Amino acid sequence: MKSQSSTNNDFIVIKAKSDGVTVIGLTRGTDTKFHHTEKLDKGEVMIAQFTEHTSAIKIRGKAVIQTAHGEMDTEV
Repeated sequence: MKSQSSTNNDFIVIKAKSDGVTVIGLTRGTDTKFHHTEKLDKGEVMIAQFTEHTSAIKIRGKAVIQTAHGEMDTEV
């Protein structure tokens, strides 16, 4: 039987609708901390994945986010 890890292999797609969209990766563990930041300009696309180090992703600015669960727009 295949073992399951505590992370999943799903990814999300983030497309910037304006310049200056910030994508922030947050750590796992007892203290949640920023561990990675990216800036996207209008039209740029980033594909992100949750890992053993990343438990959450925060997005600031106008963007479209696509996941296996659907698509959403930020309301900025």
